[in-house]
Amino acid sequence: MHRLYTPSANNSDWPLDTNIQDLDAAGLPSPSVVRMKLFTLDDRLVIRKAGQLSQRDKKAIKAALQQLLSHNQAG
Repeated sequence: MHRLYTPSANNSDWPLDTNIQDLDAAGLPSPSVVRMKLFTLDDRLVIRKAGQLSQRDKKAIKAALQQLLSHNQAG
């Protein structure tokens, strides 16, 4: 299961921030981005599920994550 931290799109200036295009599918009321932060989270700490990312958004986030991981391996 994946967890997403979605800061406001207005505060999005970090490298690899990925705009969520399909807000309704994701259950988000306003423009949001996915910001890459890799950590573990116990499922018991999840309060609720907001929605699900569309295939288009999943593809964009996967590309950003692959870029992040390949950059870290090169350094």
